[in-house]
Amino acid sequence: MDASPVIILFILGLALVIGFGIFGYLKAEERKKELAEWTAGRGLSFDPSSDYDFESVYSEFDCLCHGSSRYAYNIMRGTYSGYSICAFDYHYATHSTNSKGKRTTHHHYFSGVIVDAGIPLKPLRIRSEGFFDKIGEFIGLDDIDFESAEFSRTFHVKAPDRRWAYDVLHQKAMEFLLESPRFTIEFQDRRVLTTAGGTSSAGEFESALDVTTRLLGMIPSSVRSELNENR
Repeated sequence: MDASPVIILFILGLALVIGFGIFGYLKAEERKKELAEWTAGRGLSFDPSSDYDFESVYSEFDCLCHGSSRYAYNIMRGTYSGYSICAFDYHYATHSTNSKGKRTTHHHYFSGVIVDAGIPLKPLRIRSEGFFDKIGEFIGLDDIDFESAEFSRTFHVKAPDRRWAYDVLHQKAMEFLLESPRFTIEFQDRRVLTTAGGTSSAGEFESALDVTTRLLGMIPSSVRSELNENR
């Protein structure tokens, strides 16, 4: 049997793998440059290196503790709209095993921003309503409903303290979120984590910070005073 076609296919396959690798590297470098320019324009610091201790600093957020090989990179820190912030990319790995016992590693990436609210916060999670959330309503796994039917259809909201959810998501805040880009927003302790489904562009980081800081700014002063009194 002539081995030439097999060798040619192997070489072509190897060339494709190398080509995809080079393309991915160049895209990552282009995005890194974009983020560096954006942070410089906003007076933020930029560190592209990997931080394997990132989760220990922000351990209140469960999504930073999933899987293995966890690290943050492209970390941006500073002040935005008067708030201390940290924007970042994040990686973690999960593993699966098929029926033959072969183990496969899956790599997951997403971007997020963490904003220090400057006041004590209570747990609250806001995300887009999904198909399975609607099914969950029929088996008693409903989320918090609001006076705005459109907001309740669009967003899935969970909080141990319903009054806190209503305090944060008043009419003006609901209207603002309905008009804003969609993110998952989580309140814990004194911080808010806002994440996107994948890695973000500089413009998407800007949008996430804008949504988060403006939402925090809409918390009524009476609620802020109560939080500070009860801390």
